[in-house]
Amino acid sequence: MQALKAEKYHSADDNYSFDIRPFSYQQEILDKLTAEREIHHHCNNLVVAATGTGKTVISAFDYKRFRQQNRRARLLFVAHRKEILKQSIHCFRGVLHDANFGELFYGGVVPTSLNELFISIETFNSQALDKTTSPDFYDFIIVDEFHHAAAPTYQRLLEYYKPKILLGLTATPERMDGQTEKILEYFDNRIAAEIRLPEAIDRKLLCPFHYFGVSDDVDLHNIKWSRGGYDKTALSNIYTNNDIRVTLILKELNKYVGDIDTVKGLGFCVSKKHAEYMASKFNEANIPSISLDADSKKDERDSAQSRLVKGEIKFIFTVDLYNEGVDIPEVNTVMFLRPTESLTVFLQQLGRGLRLSEGKDCLTVLDFIGQAHSKYNFESKFAALLGNTQRSVKDEIVHGFPLLPKGCYIKLEKMAQKYILDNIRQAVGNKNAIVKRLATFTEDSGKALTLANFLNYYNLDLSAVYGTKSSFARLCVQAEVRTNFSEDIEEVVTKALPKLSYIDSHRLIEFVIDYLPETDKYTINDFDGVQQRIWQMLQFTFWQKSYEECGFSDLLEGFRKIAKSPVMLAEILELLYYKYDKIDFTDEPVQVDYDCPLDVHCSYTRDQILAALDFMKPDTVREGVKYLEEKKTDLLFVTLNKSDKDYSPTTMYNDYSINSDLFHWQSQSTTTPHSKTGQRYINHRKMGTSVMIFVREYKSTKLGAAPYTFLGLADYVKSEGSKPMNIVWKLRKPIPAKYLRKTNQLMVG
Repeated sequence: MQALKAEKYHSADDNYSFDIRPFSYQQEILDKLTAEREIHHHCNNLVVAATGTGKTVISAFDYKRFRQQNRRARLLFVAHRKEILKQSIHCFRGVLHDANFGELFYGGVVPTSLNELFISIETFNSQALDKTTSPDFYDFIIVDEFHHAAAPTYQRLLEYYKPKILLGLTATPERMDGQTEKILEYFDNRIAAEIRLPEAIDRKLLCPFHYFGVSDDVDLHNIKWSRGGYDKTALSNIYTNNDIRVTLILKELNKYVGDIDTVKGLGFCVSKKHAEYMASKFNEANIPSISLDADSKKDERDSAQSRLVKGEIKFIFTVDLYNEGVDIPEVNTVMFLRPTESLTVFLQQLGRGLRLSEGKDCLTVLDFIGQAHSKYNFESKFAALLGNTQRSVKDEIVHGFPLLPKGCYIKLEKMAQKYILDNIRQAVGNKNAIVKRLATFTEDSGKALTLANFLNYYNLDLSAVYGTKSSFARLCVQAEVRTNFSEDIEEVVTKALPKLSYIDSHRLIEFVIDYLPETDKYTINDFDGVQQRIWQMLQFTFWQKSYEECGFSDLLEGFRKIAKSPVMLAEILELLYYKYDKIDFTDEPVQVDYDCPLDVHCSYTRDQILAALDFMKPDTVREGVKYLEEKKTDLLFVTLNKSDKDYSPTTMYNDYSINSDLFHWQSQSTTTPHSKTGQRYINHRKMGTSVMIFVREYKSTKLGAAPYTFLGLADYVKSEGSKPMNIVWKLRKPIPAKYLRKTNQLMVG
């Protein structure tokens, strides 16, 4: 049986004997939690997942893993409502196959033991649990709806206990009262894992959206911009008392919404004044509406919610209020009446309408798009709406968004599309735009200018910087925010940076950080066999040929040149620290009987793989297979998504994962079961040869040739056919959930 559906467990007579497994997206979060603890040594972790995606199930499986290594682990589960506690204890009993696990503690319900406790925060405080238990009494503490944790009622609990593991669960860490940073402080200012919007929609955990980008005549080019956003007063002045714009909004609403009588809508405004103005104008147009803001009283908010659901009002116009913590599943229409600079806030506001509700087929979204400030980021907004895609947002827009989640639709009106494309062209992948952003970064963000800060602040990936074919340091010089420099090695390092940006092996990253800056202190004989092969991998990463072909005296000479180039060395280290911080899975060395620096489930370029295995002419390998006689190892290089443009018909293979353990692979078109190669595949265990499988989704990325993910060693199971052979391999290590959706995506049926 798969993971318990939603989080609804009501019966005390539940059967806890059946086997429960997490869905793959839940397993992906569990894998990320493992990486956070084992690689980054962060034992306080925050999981962000929409209501209905199984946050409690994830926490139960997480605790189950912990308890397998800590047999007497004590658990404290804290929530603010007894309904959540009742559902949660049933969930844990199901996952743990134990009908007697845990006890409830709230109101008049008193436990006989404190060891496995599901308690309300009110009861924790009123019963002073901290007075009867020591700070280390609980090994594993879970706090549900952790965005409430900034409240004083939670401080006593969080400041007293020192568990081995603290796990926070929330649909959103963002708070409108400015306490978001306080929440993240408990988690080393990071979110351990979150379920992405497209995935949640594809899995029918959220409803699909129909998004209409409406052309807005408002020109915001010259509105003051500071600290990452427009001046709100200026925006409010433009949008308030603008009857022409209201006429446009009403016209577009009638155009895109079939029946106004069925609407249950939210309109997101820039200010209280703007919200009140919109409600007033809609009422004048006979569309019953009200406005709410953070100052509105609770009974007023509750009444508004009830009236909206009953259909007594059609719209609630709000500023900030419905970003967080408000659940109205019946909402079927959302209007963005102002530009939303924060991607997080945009997704929260969109999410208010994505909850599943009976009779709701989809969410209608009207986004009023005018000419934006050059620093406004349209790309990250649309990237968040798309499914898994290697294509740029610009390409997606031009081709009509073919890769949206199931049931979703985006239509951009002509001028809205032009505004967006103009903005993206001048913002990302454009060297001049990157330089322009760098020039004002500290002023705009209030942060120090570093590679990590720059990428994180603008929601960019490394390709935005290294796709310019420049180093970050050189771009900063061009932006006049860093002193000019001259280093002989600059061109070599600049060409290597895209390849370095693929590295995700924590062993490889740690090696470079530890040894590259001090290369002149070592000779190659100071390193063991595995480490020497890491240097070989790096040699081909930087110079694409052996040290002998470069005319170097030994394998370390080129790296000594880098170590004596402070600017380029600093960038390499900064890039690798950034990559290390982003590692969200655990790896391990491949188990072979020769020195090998490859780690299972890490990504490498083809040249790095071959150099790691002592094949020093990697550019001679043109096929997707290579047998290394000395190592008695077959290497299978698999590209999953093959297009006619990149491949001829003779190389259009049929490769995919059957499940996390089995991989279907099609050999080259000339291979038969009776050929020397076919026999080696079939009898590799008898013959003492190994098979390694390396997989990539696409042939290329924005930075050039795509790297391969190492799936590890594989064993022959069966085959059929000839010229080509269709072989099923059993992987010795299961494919992690984060890769599984890519490797099996081309399966039919």
